[in-house]
Amino acid sequence: MRSRVATLLIASGVLTAVSILSYWSDREPGPLLALDLTVGVLSWLIVPLLIWRPVAATAVLTVLAAVSPAATAAATMGALQVAWRRPFRVAVALAVAGVGAHAVQGLARSNGGMSFGWWLILITVGYGGLLGWGAWAQARAALIRTLEDRARRAEAEQGRRVAEARMLERRKIAHEMHDVLAHRLSLLATFAGAMEYRPDSSPERMSRAAGVVREGVHQALEELREVISLLREDPDDDPDGVAGDGSGGRPGDGSGGAGNRPQPVLADVPRLVEESRGAGAEVLLHTSVREPDEAPPVVARTAYRIIQEGLTNARKHAAGQPVRVEVSGGPGAGLLIDVRNSLTSDSGTGGPPRGAGLVGLTERVHLAGGRLDHQAAGGEFRLWASIPWPA
Repeated sequence: MRSRVATLLIASGVLTAVSILSYWSDREPGPLLALDLTVGVLSWLIVPLLIWRPVAATAVLTVLAAVSPAATAAATMGALQVAWRRPFRVAVALAVAGVGAHAVQGLARSNGGMSFGWWLILITVGYGGLLGWGAWAQARAALIRTLEDRARRAEAEQGRRVAEARMLERRKIAHEMHDVLAHRLSLLATFAGAMEYRPDSSPERMSRAAGVVREGVHQALEELREVISLLREDPDDDPDGVAGDGSGGRPGDGSGGAGNRPQPVLADVPRLVEESRGAGAEVLLHTSVREPDEAPPVVARTAYRIIQEGLTNARKHAAGQPVRVEVSGGPGAGLLIDVRNSLTSDSGTGGPPRGAGLVGLTERVHLAGGRLDHQAAGGEFRLWASIPWPA
C-alpha cells in the first residue's frame, strides 16, 4: 500500500510540475500562476485518496481541472483508477465529466495555438483510451481470478478423486482379504475340529491332519502378508482395479511375491473344489464353459471368488451338507454360476449367511457388470450370479 501511494505521489508530482512549466514557459508570470500552483499542490495532496475513494477523489480533481491545467494530470490518473476498479458505467460518467471540465478549461485559456475543436478531440480520445485501458485491465483481472478459481477447484476435485480411489482400492483389498482368509481359515477350522472330536484316530491320521493344518496356516500367513504389502504401497497397473489381486494367486501355490503370483482363473475351480473335498465336504462340480482359458481376467477372478465364497459359507453355516456347483456359459453368452447347499435343521447355523462376505461379493460382481443374488428356500441355500463375457 505504501508503495502504491509513493508511486502515485511521484508520478502526479512530476506530471503536475511538467504541466505548469510547459504552460508558463512562454508566458509572463501573472495572477493565474498563483492559482495554478495552488491547484497543483491541492491536486497533488488529493491523489493518495484515489486508492481509498477513487470516485469521490476523481470528482474533486475533475472540478479542479476545469479551473487549471495543473490538475489535468491528477484528474486523468483518477479517471484511470476508476476505470480499473469501478463499474464501467461509473467510469464512463466520470470520463464524460472530465471531457466537460477540460472543455471549460479550453474555453477559459488558450492551449498553445491549438484550436478548441482539436483540443476537445484530443481530450476525448485521451479519456476514451483511459476507459479502454481500465476495461481491459478489469477483464484481465476477472479472467485471472476465474482461472485461479478453476485451478483451485480442479486441484480440490483431483484430491477428492484420489482419496476416493484410494478408499475404493482399500475396500477391494479388504474384500480380497475376506475372500481368501475366510476360505483358508474355514478349512483349518474343519481339520482342527476333526482333530478335537476324534482324539481316538490313528497317529498317522492325526499327523496327516496336523500337517494339513500347518500347511494351511503357512498359506494363510503368506496370503495375509501379500494383502498387507498391497496396503502399504500404491497399486500400479491392474486392469481390474485390484493391484496384485490380494488373493495370493492360485490356491496352494506358495511361491512368488505379491505382484508376481498368478491370478485365479477358471481352471483353478477344480483345485478349489478339491480343497473343500479334502476337508470332508461333499462337493459336486459340473462345468460346461466354452473356451474357459479365454475368459477375461475380471470374469475368471469374479467367478472364482463367487464359488470360493459359496464353499466357505457352506462349511460355516451348513457343515456336512452336500454342495452343488454349476458353471456354464462362454464368450458372448456370459458366465453363469450356481452354488447350492442343503440347510441344516439348526437354524442358528444352517440359515443364510449374515456376514459381510456376500455384501462385498455383490459389489465385486456389480463392478464386473454382472448380477448376484442369494436365497434360502425349499430347504437349501442358493447363490447364483451372471457375469458378462464379451464375445
